[in-house]
Amino acid sequence: MTASDQYASVRYLVDDVQAAVDFYTTHLGFTVNMSAAPAFADVVRGPLRVLLSGPTSSGARATPEDARSAGRNRIHLVVDDLDAEIARLRDAGLPFRSDLVSGPGGRQVLLADPAGNLVELFQPARRA
Repeated sequence: MTASDQYASVRYLVDDVQAAVDFYTTHLGFTVNMSAAPAFADVVRGPLRVLLSGPTSSGARATPEDARSAGRNRIHLVVDDLDAEIARLRDAGLPFRSDLVSGPGGRQVLLADPAGNLVELFQPARRA
């Protein structure tokens, strides 16, 4: 098994690779695994690897024109204190895309990266 097989990878098409790297590393605790900006970079957080593909990357060039906009999919990041994360990210001026939503499994909120890709912050419900 190679090191990259130890990650679950998601590719996000982004308009500005460096802006996306800054967003994920500054605000969400990712680290840069590899960068070939302005075309491509990948960032990791635990077992999650996000491939940030700019307009000139092979990943973006292989994408059909009708599928180039940000979709309804999103990465899901578990946090210990959702209220504290919301306050920290709001103070940083990040764009939230939803209100706080609560359900039987926990609470969540959505924010957007610089290209409009969604990131879900989720705090699981406490189990008795």
